[in-house]
Amino acid sequence: MIVRAEFDKLPTTLLDELRQTGLDVGELYDLVETAIDEELPELVPGGMPSEDVTSTATIAPDARGIGDFAVREDGVVCGLGVAAMVFHYVMGDTVEILDRVPDGTRVRAGDVVMRVAGPTRGLLTAERTALNLASHLSGVASATAAWADALEGTGAKVLDTRKTLPSFRRLQKYAVRTGGGVNHRNSLADMALIKDNHVLAAGGVVAAYEAVRSAYPEVPVEVEVDSLDDLRALLEVGCGRVLLDNMPPEQLREAVAITGGRAVLEASGGLTVERAREVAETGVDFISVGALTHSVKVFDIGFDLSEG
Repeated sequence: MIVRAEFDKLPTTLLDELRQTGLDVGELYDLVETAIDEELPELVPGGMPSEDVTSTATIAPDARGIGDFAVREDGVVCGLGVAAMVFHYVMGDTVEILDRVPDGTRVRAGDVVMRVAGPTRGLLTAERTALNLASHLSGVASATAAWADALEGTGAKVLDTRKTLPSFRRLQKYAVRTGGGVNHRNSLADMALIKDNHVLAAGGVVAAYEAVRSAYPEVPVEVEVDSLDDLRALLEVGCGRVLLDNMPPEQLREAVAITGGRAVLEASGGLTVERAREVAETGVDFISVGALTHSVKVFDIGFDLSEG
């Protein structure tokens, strides 16, 4: 059963819950709409309205079912509210969310994390889109949680990057927060991050830093360095945040000693979760990990249907 519920027809409790996570629910609705349009474009070749031909052919129109989202591995779930939006978009008020664990819950293989009930055709039409979103976001949250666990007790936090899928940045960064990580900048406008190409264009790290400070005095600035001399130079002019790129642990320890608390230090570059604690124990404040979002493994969630 395909309803394609309008935004203002979605459950207000669900929308309020999603807003409280920091997500833009209007943007999320548009994303869900686009995803369902991929599954069911308005028309198919020949000008006929599209439908889920498999479900329509094999399932009686009055059949009802219950679907369980069951996890196949241990981890942290995220995106179940997003998955619920998919079902409500596709099925309107004919679907009922019987149970759903909160995002951020640590789960074990075999746990049922969400249960939905309604017309069987609609459940199976919405299934894949809901699973794609929840599995991806749970993968990001679970990977982040592994880093957060590795850093526990060190004082360092795992930080994400802008290496996100286009149009998925808010969702992926929400999943990072859900897994216990910290968000870096969300766009090119809310923080300046001076990297090697900017340094080359400006004529040096200090010149680049001062150019940004002059042009945008209210914008936070971070500068990437790969040498201790550049770190010293930036500290002399009052730079408050420095990214230490591809430095081995002994060099990171020296950088922390040189800084003496005068700036926030972020370590980055080819780091692995197995080395996370060694890097954190050098005294850096953050460890940034692009892999949290750009190449994360999806979390294995299945959809098990029964008659209901």
